[in-house]
Amino acid sequence: MKKLFSILSVALILASCGKKASQTTEQSAENAAPAQSEQAAPVVYENNYLVKVGDVAPDFILSLTDGTEFTLSKNRGKVVMLQFTASWCGVCRKEMPFIERDIWLPNKDNKDFVLLGIDREEPLEDVKKFAESTGITYPMALDSKADVFASYAERKSGITRNILIDRDGRIVKLTRLYNEKEFGELVQAIDSLLGK
Repeated sequence: MKKLFSILSVALILASCGKKASQTTEQSAENAAPAQSEQAAPVVYENNYLVKVGDVAPDFILSLTDGTEFTLSKNRGKVVMLQFTASWCGVCRKEMPFIERDIWLPNKDNKDFVLLGIDREEPLEDVKKFAESTGITYPMALDSKADVFASYAERKSGITRNILIDRDGRIVKLTRLYNEKEFGELVQAIDSLLGK
């Protein structure tokens, strides 16, 4: 009888500990819920951008296909164009030869201009083959987890996207997809920033 009483006592103690632990967990979750809901959702602008014209461009460091490193903030004082792209993107493939011909080749020797293709979520070898297949010669960087992309636009939103940044590091133009008129405006904006 004494043994049965001891077993029942231990069972009651364990049951109450489990209940108390789960109550504490539930109470903690309840207390944490308001804090999570109080966090402001990011503002999303046109075309699912998280940045807008006039914003300082979010800084980043990426590796290029040649193994060198690119840091956006180290290019302050230059006109910078970022092109978010990927080999599986048909519109990117359509646009890239125009970027090569109308933007890169006329400006590649200008020390005040930087053009960087940023490939999203693909391995190095695929990015190299992609550049070769599209005939582009401008530098390409690897955004292997799309974290840089996600600092500019909603992570799951599409590409191609071009971001033009002035010498002060501020965004002056944002494009989405390929549109001849918009692309022409991008070329004109670059020429204007470079004083052409």
